[in-house]
Amino acid sequence: MRLVFCGTPQFAVPSLKYLLNQPEIEVAAVITQPDRPKGRGQEISQSPVKQVALEAGVLVHQPPKIRAPEFQPVLEALAPDAIVIIAYGQIIPARLLAIPKLGWINLHASLLPKYRGAAPINWAIVNGETVTGITTMRIDAGMDTGDMLLQQEISIGAKETAPELAARMSEAGAPLMLKTLMGLQSGALQPRPQDHQYATMAPMLKKEDGRIDWNLSADQIFNRMRGFTPWPGATTTFRGQSCQVWGEPSTEAESQKLPGPPGTIHTAMGKLSELLVVCGRGLLRVTEVRLEGRKLVSATAFVNGAHLRVAEAFGG
Repeated sequence: MRLVFCGTPQFAVPSLKYLLNQPEIEVAAVITQPDRPKGRGQEISQSPVKQVALEAGVLVHQPPKIRAPEFQPVLEALAPDAIVIIAYGQIIPARLLAIPKLGWINLHASLLPKYRGAAPINWAIVNGETVTGITTMRIDAGMDTGDMLLQQEISIGAKETAPELAARMSEAGAPLMLKTLMGLQSGALQPRPQDHQYATMAPMLKKEDGRIDWNLSADQIFNRMRGFTPWPGATTTFRGQSCQVWGEPSTEAESQKLPGPPGTIHTAMGKLSELLVVCGRGLLRVTEVRLEGRKLVSATAFVNGAHLRVAEAFGG
């Protein structure tokens, strides 16, 4: 089978590496996003997918806009049986969908039709899901609305963060993609339409998503911390200054009776190493704090440096 592989971030890398090692697969070319400046030094950086392709000696295309009319003949000349597309980062115009005989085959990080959109892993964790999964699908002109091919359930760990879950899902997706391609080629796999009435959305993350609402339960806040790692993080304010916090729900029964409105800060039992925050339900045990412009410190170091006043609160 002759393939074109279309992808950009680390999430797509396991599938590309897996397909490159299959004797029945020929990866004729890789399409990825253009090199871009990255980090404090703004040095030009290649995408993880491009790095793997170059190491394997595969032809790489980096069109600024894949929808540009001049790129269509390039795709047509490659004559792929299928185009695998995983977290590429650009919308594919409808006129390109008919080029590969077997279609554009996507690996989506949810059990469709749930969590359509740009951030399915993040929102599944934020919403407290304990099970998610991966879906291979044939893309169409809609947003993750195409016919499904194969699915695999994946559990979400109670303390698992978005990057940790993404790493596991991307590894699981590699053999599932190969199984999908082989099933399409043999005719054994038949696409099935999504039931759109059960669709939910997972929109692109925004900076304001990370703001902590202390009126939520400790469990809900913890889920948002896990889901919004590394960006936008979980942010609040302390003495008018923005800060990021990390922690987890307290399980100590006696600590549930601490006074004050949501956001109130306590040191449990007078111990500086125990920083507890009142939530709408339950308490969050904060373990690390980063004040704006400063380095990440432990809760103990934060308390020692802040000299907390009685009934002082986050988010005020």
